[in-house]
Amino acid sequence: METLDLFDRGSAWTKSKIEGAKGQLDAKTPCEEWKVRDVINHLIDGQQGYFQPAARGEQATPPSPTPPDVIGKDPAADYEKARQATLEVFRSTDSDKAAMTMGIAFVDQVVHGTDIAKATGQDATVPSDLAEAAFGMVNGRITGENRGNGFKPEVNVPDDAVAQDKLLAYLGRQP
Repeated sequence: METLDLFDRGSAWTKSKIEGAKGQLDAKTPCEEWKVRDVINHLIDGQQGYFQPAARGEQATPPSPTPPDVIGKDPAADYEKARQATLEVFRSTDSDKAAMTMGIAFVDQVVHGTDIAKATGQDATVPSDLAEAAFGMVNGRITGENRGNGFKPEVNVPDDAVAQDKLLAYLGRQP
């Protein structure tokens, strides 16, 4: 299942950025109101409270703009636990029903992985195949009307920009 593989590989990449953020949880991120700690809390809470129930076909509430504090002394281990639980749910559900949820989860994990990497001085380069897949999943799907509070207006980048820059710009981030 391609989307499951993308989520697995993309979230593993993000886990490596969380591991590299050790001791920098209070660093400011490109998500203006959030520090690294908040982004990690969002990623874990989003998986547990939204993506897992949604994939199972249950009532799911989108993540709060103020994520609850769900990380302990080892944020990477906490993230990995949520990641493995999400993978298990995705593996055990009807792939057609869960495909859209998996795609959104994949993009969420990868984009916020770049936020963590940038905030903590790590290499924020997403593997090109993951960046291309993530951009392909969102390109053209977010309009001015449905950007809400989650996305800033699109940033202009050259037509020949790499997929990661197009992805971040489309979601309102400076590449």
